[in-house]
Amino acid sequence: MKAAILYAYGETPKYGEFTDPVPQNPDQLLITVKAAAVKNLDKGIASGLHYSSNTTSFEPAVVGVDGVGVLEDGSRVYAAGIQGMISEKALINKNRFVRLPDQLDEVTAAALPNAVLGAAAALRYRAAVKAGDTVLINGATGVTGRIAVQIAKHYGAKKVIVTGRNAASLETLKSLGADEVISLKQGDDEILQCIRQIHQQTPIDAVIDYLWGHPAELILQALGGKGKFTHKIRFVTVGGMAGDTIQLSSATLRSSDIELIGSGIGSLSEEVMQKLFKEVLPEMFLLAAAGKLKIDTITAPLQDIETAWNQDIDGGKRLVIVI
Repeated sequence: MKAAILYAYGETPKYGEFTDPVPQNPDQLLITVKAAAVKNLDKGIASGLHYSSNTTSFEPAVVGVDGVGVLEDGSRVYAAGIQGMISEKALINKNRFVRLPDQLDEVTAAALPNAVLGAAAALRYRAAVKAGDTVLINGATGVTGRIAVQIAKHYGAKKVIVTGRNAASLETLKSLGADEVISLKQGDDEILQCIRQIHQQTPIDAVIDYLWGHPAELILQALGGKGKFTHKIRFVTVGGMAGDTIQLSSATLRSSDIELIGSGIGSLSEEVMQKLFKEVLPEMFLLAAAGKLKIDTITAPLQDIETAWNQDIDGGKRLVIVI
């Protein structure tokens, strides 16, 4: 079969011939892959820098952790692969796939899951966002941030505030449900003033943070108290695009009712992971099929994987390889 093959960590996957996968036990199903997204996770694993990369030994392997395809009975499904999925065929677990709604195209279905899981886990299970809440999404112009805006509104958020550096992308978020935008290109004092003013007018219930670094420092500083009773805030960090560490004053946490937590694979229980896969993802597929959840994509054929892998793609779009 044809596949995107990684021959060494740190190299670009190449289009070539790879051994057809064969189910090794009754729990494995063969899937004919139709589309698979290229995500930061895939690139991190291929670089050898991701914690799941096996750097002690290496054999040529197909890249891509998940994808969309057709089972032998004709069912269209999304699934994580037992092995790589940017290939003509792959193996999946018979108990770990999601059927696609008839109206949902395969490119959108392949592009959504990683962003949905990165947004819904933080919003629903870590921040516990409920109807009527005010949510600040820090770094909302990326793929997952854009999905988070829409899911926050779906969960009933009364107000969604977004931050980012790309002015044009920030403005487009208004059409997806954002109520207020804060440019991170402003000076620190202006950013602090904006957040404090919004928080005073409409107390922020949850912060979903995809940046960490200095932008997170500013938000936490702005939400600090002044020696009076404060509004409870759940600050959930999901990513570190602006830096992996921050400086945080003890006084900020002592003067305010801020709950600082993370959202990622290690922070989620097995029960929550099952709910995300069995309940949340099917729900979001239905929303997308009805045109109520949108994601921007760019596509490339499998044979162009080497060029597409290194292509400079707008941060708000997801690359999907079509097989």
